[in-house]
Amino acid sequence: MYPEFFIAPMRDELTRLGVVELRTADQVDATLTKEGTVMVVVNSVCGCAAGRARPGIALALEHSVKPDVVSTVFAGADVEATEKARSYFTGYPPSSPAVALLRDGKLIYM
Repeated sequence: MYPEFFIAPMRDELTRLGVVELRTADQVDATLTKEGTVMVVVNSVCGCAAGRARPGIALALEHSVKPDVVSTVFAGADVEATEKARSYFTGYPPSSPAVALLRDGKLIYM
């Protein structure tokens, strides 16, 4: 696991945009099973997250059409939350960064 001081700026890139951070498996279950559309971002320290994923999420959130909830887990830090989120991504191998859309608790896009 990465030390918090190291990943805090990477977490902040999404949370300052209003993305809800999910740090426990219970928070993941409570959020991903909500009615409506939920986007979950699997954040990470890698260059792909820094160069493409986080900036892409920021750009997407400027659009007028958005999911009801936008959330994130952090791979390599919030291990149980990340594993729980990935359990919803049936048919897809673990990857980070990654983005998934769920509607009423069911995966609709990965």
